[in-house]
Amino acid sequence: MKFIVIGITDQPNPWFPPEVMEIIRKGKIFSGGKRHHEIIAPLLPQDAQWIDITVPLDAVFEQYFSLFTFHPSLPIIVFASGDPLFFGFANTIRRKMLEAEIVVCPNFNSLQMLAHRLVMPYHDMRIVSLTGRPWPEFDKALIERVGKIGVLTDKEHTPAAIAQRMIDYGYTNYQMHVGEHLGNPSLEKVTTLTLDEATKHDFTMPNCLILESRENLCHPCLRKFGIPDSDFTLLDGREKMITKMPIRLLTLQALELPRKHVFWDIGFCTGSVSIEARLQFPHLQIEAFEIRPECETIIQENTRKFGAPGIDIHIGDFLETDISTLPRPDAVFIGGHGGHLQEIMAKVLTVLAPDGVIVFNSVTSPVVSKMTDRPGSRQLWDEACAALHLSQEPPLQIQLNDYNPIEILKAYYHPDK
Repeated sequence: MKFIVIGITDQPNPWFPPEVMEIIRKGKIFSGGKRHHEIIAPLLPQDAQWIDITVPLDAVFEQYFSLFTFHPSLPIIVFASGDPLFFGFANTIRRKMLEAEIVVCPNFNSLQMLAHRLVMPYHDMRIVSLTGRPWPEFDKALIERVGKIGVLTDKEHTPAAIAQRMIDYGYTNYQMHVGEHLGNPSLEKVTTLTLDEATKHDFTMPNCLILESRENLCHPCLRKFGIPDSDFTLLDGREKMITKMPIRLLTLQALELPRKHVFWDIGFCTGSVSIEARLQFPHLQIEAFEIRPECETIIQENTRKFGAPGIDIHIGDFLETDISTLPRPDAVFIGGHGGHLQEIMAKVLTVLAPDGVIVFNSVTSPVVSKMTDRPGSRQLWDEACAALHLSQEPPLQIQLNDYNPIEILKAYYHPDK
């Protein structure tokens, strides 16, 4: 099985070097998108067979397999945009047909062409594809204050939508360069504008963009390591309804987040733990749960205030929430339990990844209050860990000023032990 993947641009009269033209002249079976077919049709042999690349791709690869069954010696010549190895179709072939031989004849990709038009060095540019992909990698680049970001767009993640997201979360120190129909002499257009201007502009497809910081904000130290408690919007202004900053940072350390992938914050209240985790470890997928509906507005306000996009919010009783479709966590913080700690932990264990960690902060009070079960939190934790066969780490006790001491409790899930 052999594929020859040829990169093309939107140039309506494409030029290829002689060796590529020879491949096309001798070809029998060709494939590509409908737009690629329109561009390349005049160069194809009269008896050429064409396979449209459309979704679902499984149907396209079924046709490829069928052709190789009857014509094993004939290569399939595929036309793809720009550099086929740059978020391109050659990668899809490698993934779906592991045994296939692949030859690539690349062209410039769209972001390279946009940088060329701008006479902009691009060796230091972070590339993010939003073509058929969600926001996380883009959000990560923003949180890390990357100075130059190249973005591949689609009909949902348009320049206007991207600009609005950046404004919503306070990343306004960028200007946007947008390239439309790059490579097509009659339609190509390059525009440089502010984010506010971009939200009001309707760009034609296909397009791509480069975000360029107008300030030197690339150094990671410019991100706060520990957000002051007073900066958060609080629940009814109650200072006690937030995990204090030193406790918050120790909690994140206990969760081992640098090497985790999916973090669940159960009982987020103001969102302080989720937000701190998002800013310090932007690679994480974060799912935040809270029973009080009024906290949804509070966490949304705080995520925008501190520039922490990408936290998925779930409002309602955790014990009644459908978690079957959510990404499987390998780190869980339980910030509130309403007297149902063991039930919450048991539900978490139905999805927690092997060797996952659960962290819980217990307040140790010298006076047993009749209004709260917090003085019994350590006992509830110990009982739950014993019942659920969790392996506990030695607790860490800390006291801040006049507040009651807090124990940071940690347990591992080892299902095979």
